[in-house]
Amino acid sequence: MSGILPARGERRKQAIKEIAYFRGNASRMRYGEFRRQGLFVGSGVVEAGCKTIISKRLKQSGMQWTVRGANSIIALRSAYLSGRWEEFWEQRA
Repeated sequence: MSGILPARGERRKQAIKEIAYFRGNASRMRYGEFRRQGLFVGSGVVEAGCKTIISKRLKQSGMQWTVRGANSIIALRSAYLSGRWEEFWEQRA
């Protein structure tokens, strides 16, 4: 690796690390292809989903949750909002 990389030092190590990352993950970064398939390539959709499903329910004023309780309510809200309410309960019968 030569060319425009720093000749030595920490910046060179970091650049080599980043190049390795991009080479190792190139198959996951085919954004043009993914967009043509109608897929989302940003995190906005996931972040909005988390806000809608989780934050609106778990972060109301005065609420405190155990991890177990929070996981349970997240599972219930996810099942309800995804239209899988009956399936959720059938799996637990």
